[in-house]
Amino acid sequence: MVDLVNSMYIAASGMKAQSDRLRVVAQNMANVDTTGELPGSRPYARKVLSFKNHLDRDMDADMVEVNKYGVDKTPFPRKFDPGHPASDNDGYVLMPNVNPVIEMVDMKEARRAYEANLNMVEVSKSMLMRTVDLLR
Repeated sequence: MVDLVNSMYIAASGMKAQSDRLRVVAQNMANVDTTGELPGSRPYARKVLSFKNHLDRDMDADMVEVNKYGVDKTPFPRKFDPGHPASDNDGYVLMPNVNPVIEMVDMKEARRAYEANLNMVEVSKSMLMRTVDLLR
């Protein structure tokens, strides 16, 4: 029975990691058009995160957690918009390095991973309840 409870904790750590990933995707999508305010100022930089394994010694199990948050180092695209307050002398504005297509794919992948972990919690709970019923 301890293994079933541990599997629920492991799946919950995966759900937490994927919810953090979804939060980062939401921030990126919300700022897809956020430019600087002055000429030469930087626009919103796409946020990224990475995961790592964490050994939980009490359960003797690998858990997942966010390793670190960072920003995408890809260059900012330029858009010709001479009327924009942040345009340079040539009329170009630096745009965020957020690609909505990549963010949507990342969102779908995080959602599927979250759902898989949620299913694992539900299956473990069901097995645990059946075991308790058998022991009565």
